[in-house]
Amino acid sequence: MLVQDRMSTPAVTVEPDLPFQEALKLMQQHRFRRLPVVDRRQRLVGIVSERDLLHAAPSPATSLNIWELNYLLSKLTVGELMTRQVHVVTPDTPIEEAARLMVAHKIGGLPVVDQARHVLGVITETDIFKVFSEMLGSDVPGLRLVLAMPPGQMPLAALLQALVELDGRLVSVGTFRPDEQGHARVLIKVAGIPKEALLARLEALGDHVLDVR
Repeated sequence: MLVQDRMSTPAVTVEPDLPFQEALKLMQQHRFRRLPVVDRRQRLVGIVSERDLLHAAPSPATSLNIWELNYLLSKLTVGELMTRQVHVVTPDTPIEEAARLMVAHKIGGLPVVDQARHVLGVITETDIFKVFSEMLGSDVPGLRLVLAMPPGQMPLAALLQALVELDGRLVSVGTFRPDEQGHARVLIKVAGIPKEALLARLEALGDHVLDVR
């Protein structure tokens, strides 16, 4: 799956000279947490987050009066608050690479751009969570099992053969990093098989079932 399959498009963008209060209002209206900032040619020049804007809002402890505050805030623009170094992806970026970038840089969303840095859309952590949920079959009834696989082994062929023989269906499969002993954790979800029959077959295959529900 690629970013283009799950990004939100068209993206809502703002220009650097937009007053920050208007940008904050736009975020609140659309429930956005960030807005790409573009120049007049619609090319990405920065990004501004809700946190950036809220930090710019006046503190209740300020000594300025209301007229002074309104004057100062009316002069504050998105361009003065935005982040100029923006991590981006393209439509053909694999979805897992977008997730890796978000985790590595601790950000909740990425602008999606073309080669000329025109903003085509936005992909967020919520989009990634939805993909993760679908991949693990969270909305499909069935049995969820976690298996411990010996180092260097991943006998999925035998597991699939067992599912065929039991007239079951594989809903999802995922692997996780090995533990300190080198045992990989494999999460599978299957449907159409009685729990007892599946566990008996897995034990016969020598698989160690850590959890089933």
